[in-house]
Amino acid sequence: MKFVIVGYGRVGTRTARILKSEGHDVIIVEREQAKVDRAEKEGFTVVHGDGSEESVLEEAGIDTADAIGGLTGDLNTNFTACMIAKEHGCRTVLRIDADYREEIYEKYAADVDEIIYPERLGAAGAKTALLGGDFNVLADLTERLSIASVRVPEDSPVIGKRVVEVELPGDAHIYAHGREHEPMTIPLPQTEIAAGDSVAVMAEPDGLESVRSALRGAA
Repeated sequence: MKFVIVGYGRVGTRTARILKSEGHDVIIVEREQAKVDRAEKEGFTVVHGDGSEESVLEEAGIDTADAIGGLTGDLNTNFTACMIAKEHGCRTVLRIDADYREEIYEKYAADVDEIIYPERLGAAGAKTALLGGDFNVLADLTERLSIASVRVPEDSPVIGKRVVEVELPGDAHIYAHGREHEPMTIPLPQTEIAAGDSVAVMAEPDGLESVRSALRGAA
């Protein structure tokens, strides 16, 4: 698959490296020369420019990309890039930074396919660990793993189970959970799954479909 990553900072770098290691075609869009140089040294194709400009995204091949990640530290740049990419038929992933607020999420969630907020997720992980949970996202998210979100249907076999009790194929596990129409976060040990919830799972790339089937109750 082909991905355009806008921003080669901490989040963009890590995401691009993982995608590249799995054999995907990754194009970086970055306006800071030092980051452009670093990305090129790591073997990435880089378009030097502002990711909020359509001409720059077109140069990056947005017309043939499967998805775009607006992963800079600037929300306006990320959102503009996603809106442009949406018009070109791309799946859109928007990064919200440390100033995450519920009203920010609600404002942008309807316009993009997925929203990520690394700082908030990290804080939730620390809270869960302090309260006795065993979710270690930073340690578990290695280059050999992929993540996916799954909505739990009404006939799912995992309804009523605590998140920590759910057994999934292989080494897959749930690392985030959210009620219907709410953003996902790392769950507490006592969190139970209900119909309509969404869960984010971490698994080997070739095992994602069996994990989805287990959560959805597919035969």
